[in-house]
Amino acid sequence: MGAKSIEVQEAEANLKELLDLVREGTEIVLMDGDKPLARLAPASVGKRIPGLHPGGWISEDFDAPLPDEFWLGSDAQQ
Repeated sequence: MGAKSIEVQEAEANLKELLDLVREGTEIVLMDGDKPLARLAPASVGKRIPGLHPGGWISEDFDAPLPDEFWLGSDAQQ
């Protein structure tokens, strides 16, 4: 859809209507005078698609404990 800017005070009075617009895909920018303060946008962008980005992999030791050097730095004494 698009974006709509609205003053914070006006947003407080019309929250339900603004959320309806967000559900339809409109992004709402809350303004404090001439400064953007916050943004309301839909929480989900759509359905996830398995295999959309092929080539990813997980290492065999993904869940293995990390070595002490990771936590203590490379100068850690043995």
